[in-house]
This record gives sequence, C-alpha cells and structure tokens, in this order.
Amino acid sequence: MANAKILWVDDEVELLKAHIMFLKGKEFDVESVSNGVDALEMIQEQAYDVVFLDEQMPGMDGLTVLGEIQRINPNIPVIMITKSEEEQIMEDALGAQITDYLIKPVKPSQILLALKKVLENKRLITERVNSGYQQDFRNIAMQFFEANSHEDWMDIYRKLMFWEGKMEENVDKSMEEVLNHQLAEANTNFGRFVARNYLDWVNSRDLVDRPLLSPDIIPQTVFPHLDGGYDSVFFILVDCLRFDQWKAFEALVAEHFYVDREDAYFSILPTATQYARNAIFSGMMPLEISQRYANYWKNDDEEGGKNLHEADLLAQQLKRNRINAKYSYHKVITPDDGKNLADNIHNLLNNDLNFIVYNFIDLLSHSRTEMNIIKELAPNEAAYRSLSRSWLEYSPLMKALQQLSKKNVKIILTTDHGTIRVKKPVRIIGDRTTTTNLRYKQGKNLNYDEKAKYLFTIRKPEDAMLPKTRVSSTYVFTMEDYFFAYPNNYNYYVNYFRDTFQHGGISLEEQVIPIIELSPKNR
Repeated sequence: MANAKILWVDDEVELLKAHIMFLKGKEFDVESVSNGVDALEMIQEQAYDVVFLDEQMPGMDGLTVLGEIQRINPNIPVIMITKSEEEQIMEDALGAQITDYLIKPVKPSQILLALKKVLENKRLITERVNSGYQQDFRNIAMQFFEANSHEDWMDIYRKLMFWEGKMEENVDKSMEEVLNHQLAEANTNFGRFVARNYLDWVNSRDLVDRPLLSPDIIPQTVFPHLDGGYDSVFFILVDCLRFDQWKAFEALVAEHFYVDREDAYFSILPTATQYARNAIFSGMMPLEISQRYANYWKNDDEEGGKNLHEADLLAQQLKRNRINAKYSYHKVITPDDGKNLADNIHNLLNNDLNFIVYNFIDLLSHSRTEMNIIKELAPNEAAYRSLSRSWLEYSPLMKALQQLSKKNVKIILTTDHGTIRVKKPVRIIGDRTTTTNLRYKQGKNLNYDEKAKYLFTIRKPEDAMLPKTRVSSTYVFTMEDYFFAYPNNYNYYVNYFRDTFQHGGISLEEQVIPIIELSPKNR
C-alpha cells in the first residue's frame, strides 16, 4: 500500500494539509488540486491509485467530476467526501458506483481505513481467511474420526464448502492445496462411512436412523406445503447441481427470495440420473420401480432413454399418496424449452403443484468432457462454479424465478445428484453388457481388485434395492476421485477422462446435495 499515488480534489485543499502530511508520513504519494477541471487534466496525464473527491465544489460539483473520471478511467477507485448527510446525495453517489463515502469532518484514521479497504482489501481478506481456516483445520480433521452419523458428514461437508468458497478469491493460494488435501481425506472417510451404512439406510423406513434419500424428497419436502396457504408450490430440480454450485447461485437467488431452509439430502446409489431421478419422481427405490412399474423402467443394458417416464412415475406417486391437487410436469432440455417455460410461467400459477426438471448443469458437465473450449473455461471447481453461476444469471430459469418472486408461491429447489472431478484410474474388466459409466459398473464376472479400499461392491443388488440384469449381476462403485478404465486403449481413455466431472459413485460432491426452500421477497 505504501507509495500508492493519491489525488485529492477539494476546493478547501489548504485545510487538508494535516491529512496530507499524515498520509505522506505513511509513505503515500499525495497530490492535491482545488477544482474538477484541473483534476480531470491530471487524471488524463498520469495514473492514480485512488482519488479523494469533494462532493460540494464551485463550478463542477463532485458528482459531475465523478462521471467524467469514470469516462476517462472507469477502473480508478473514487472515495467521495462531503459535508452533507442528505439521503438523496448519498443515493446519487452510491448509484454512481463510488468506491466509498465519507462525511466531513474526517479523521486521519478514517482516511487510512478507506485506503486499506481499497488498496489492501484482497490481501487483508486472504490473511483473515487463511488464518480462520488454519484454526478450523484441526477441528475438521478431528471430526473425520468422530463422525458417526449422516448429520456429522453433512456438517463436515458444509464447513469444507464454506472454506472453499472463502478461498476462491484469495490472492495467496498456499492454503488452497491444504484444503484440497483435506477434502480428499474427507472423501476417503466418507466413502467408508457410506459403505458401512448404505444397505441399512435403504432397507429402513425410519428417518430417525438414516438420512433423507431420493425417494423421500417429494413426500417430505413438497406435500407438507400444500396446506401452507400458497397459491402454488414449485418443485424445481436442476440436474447435477452440487452443493458448492448452489452456494455460488445463492446470492443471485437471494436478491428475490428468502432462503427459508438450506439443507442437504443423500442421493441413492448409483448417483446417476436414471436411478436417482426416477427414485425421486416415483417415491420408490429402483428395485421397486422395476418390479411394480416394469414398463417405466429400463436397465443399464437396455436400449432407449432411461428417464422417459418421470411424469408417469410422478402421477403414480401422487395417486398412492392420495394427493388430488392440480399439477403440471415440465422438463427443460433445450434453450427453446427454457424460453417457453419462462414466457408461460404465469399459466402455471393455476396449478397447486408444478414440477420442473432443468437439465443444464449435466449438459455442461458432459460438454466439458467432450469440448476443449469448455474445459479451458472451467479447468477447476472454482471456474466450474463461476461458469454455472453465469449460466443461471442470464438463463430463462432466472427470468422465471424473477417472475415467481412477485407471487404467493413456495419453491423447493433441489437436484438428483452431484459430480466429482475424477483424477485416478482403476482397472476393471467386464463383458460387453457391462455398464459404461466411469464411476460405477454393473455386470457379471467383473474382474477388478476386490481388496481395494476405494471400491464398494454390492454382490446382491436386491440388498441395496437395485435391479439386476443377470442372475449373477454385481454392482461396484468407485469412491474418492477414482474412475474405471478398461485395459484396452487404457492410456488413451485415462488421458481423455482424467480431470473430467463424473457421477455415479460415492463422494461428498455426488451424494450430499442441496435441498432449498424459498419464499418470495417481492410478493
């Protein structure tokens, strides 16, 4: 911060000598001028790090000078100083996007603080974030060994996501590597926790003993709001939305909605669309769907779309639960689908319930695998979050949400599963009927390292409420950031899929996923 160049514009500049001497004593390079015309000439001739600008000056007033400064150099920070406490002047200055606003008489300490906020903000935040994480590091590490419940793991993941978000803008990336290592260690322990408990969860109806799972979502989070006095309840499922992506979305959504509840639930295995999303809309585990509604279910090795009957499964779930409400179901896959939904969102208010599937994040994930330009735009999790946030900000979904923010509605925003960036390959051999997913395999006579601690095997699919395509079918899931690769063309496929976002296996990112309740601010 020392030696930063400051231009102070004030028609009473002679009264500022004490302040200027104070700043020069702090090794700032300070120049002063008594009017806006001279100030603009100086800004055109040389660069300044900060401009202090008096609001009330004869000739060109401060707001007029501010407008000209922004035209010459829109990136220069301007701190406005004024004698007036009139609300309208403050609003005009804030509306003109000043960097800070001080009211005379100002103290040297106020000036110094304003300069630190402008010139050292990122460094100070980085130091504070790194210090905070260092203090919390040991507590989180201890939780790995003490975590005995799904609530414990939700808490651990929330903390890790909190620090990941805080570090995103850090100038110093030294602690980011430590955090990434801790997240990897968390996933190792989480995988073992899921392997120990998963079969008990899916065979229990008692929500006290297990986490909320995919089939529970609509009965537990949607149906209770039918008698809540809302004109309509919207269930919006954004496919493949990770918890950290929701946190990136939150500020945009919070402009228009109160976040009444921010929670998480566990996706069933496999954390793949055909299993998890069908489970959500049917209110059943995959084995139950395949047995009760065989015409709505396709196994991994069968041709055709695996999620073509969500609306039919939803109708059956509503019928079983004796929900007689008027409802709609919409799936958004193309840009035209999204535009049509936003343009006609007001018509949906005539329904008691509206179910919307928005399939963009999953498409982004696949595009990143297949297109180098997307991989360059999103080389890591932070960039992936940023790209996802940019999509939402300018998407038809945001337009639809803005319209709903003026209505008496309740919105449940959630997803079916997340993704993880895979890095480490593991060999597996199977016949041509084996599934192609990189994070799990289903097939017979699978050949892999059965002793590997980063794999979870289910030899009797019915124990996990999963259908099987053959009498001897086995499911095997990767944990942490592993992915399956066949020996044929091994190096080619490893290089192609390494560092891509995949789903289907066991990780915090894939399984611990957001479920958010929103109510409008502007109704």
